[in-house]
Amino acid sequence: MDHRPTAVAESSTSRRVRMMTVNVLDAGHADWGDRRRVLAAGIAQARPDVIAVQEIVRSAEYDGVRDVLGEGWHVVAHPRWSRGGVGAVLASRWPFGTVKKDAFRETGRIEAAPWCGVVVAQVAVPAPFGPLVVAHHKPSWPRGHEHERERQAVTAARLVESMIGGGCRHAVVLGDFDAAPDSASVRFWQGRQSLDQMSVCYRDAWEAAHPDDPGHTFSPDNPLVQQGDMPREEGRRIDYVMVRCDDHGPTLEVERCERMFTQPVEGVWASDHFGLLAEMCLPARPGGSRT
Repeated sequence: MDHRPTAVAESSTSRRVRMMTVNVLDAGHADWGDRRRVLAAGIAQARPDVIAVQEIVRSAEYDGVRDVLGEGWHVVAHPRWSRGGVGAVLASRWPFGTVKKDAFRETGRIEAAPWCGVVVAQVAVPAPFGPLVVAHHKPSWPRGHEHERERQAVTAARLVESMIGGGCRHAVVLGDFDAAPDSASVRFWQGRQSLDQMSVCYRDAWEAAHPDDPGHTFSPDNPLVQQGDMPREEGRRIDYVMVRCDDHGPTLEVERCERMFTQPVEGVWASDHFGLLAEMCLPARPGGSRT
């Protein structure tokens, strides 16, 4: 289900990258015909360089990825999809190098999450930025599956670490994590606790840009949440963009991070999730250097 674009569009700049994640809500819910137009227009206006898309539909009859993103993308599909063709993809304006995947089949209960998994890919960002490792992480969704999410986070983090080196210093993990910031799996990513005798550290782009704002991405303020499977949802931030840290801090600077699709367009809500768009740049002075 991977494909190459017919024409690769120009990126924003080789010194900055725009990273986006959005759960588009399975096309079988609400009015997909109207929603996909809002999603396509919003993504086109945001002009991300790399985007992680969840709950997208692809089949022999319909390519939701191309319908929403348009042309000019390199696309890698997640390793597992539902029987109905629902899954996730990682898409980039630049070509991919090495790609690794894991379907999380060894992490406990996965029957409730038929399309969870992770894709880790080298993205050929031009100099001076250089190659970037990007992981699209989609763990199990049920609230009671934090044990699975912990194990899945460790699996994904180890896969990322296996890709660091050989010229790849920068790494970004993004996606719908289905866990709030105070959960063990997210605290693990943030370097606030270890799991399974492993620890990593990533800077949460939203927290870096908005330290005093909870930034809920799954909220009862959105009518599609109220009308969905979780009508008593209290509001959580469960979608993330995170930048890997080395010993001296994050290797990329978060210039901004904003929520997407937080308002209806002509009465149409794009999805039951709000998306996230983060813009990152090379720091003026790398960590570990002295002036």
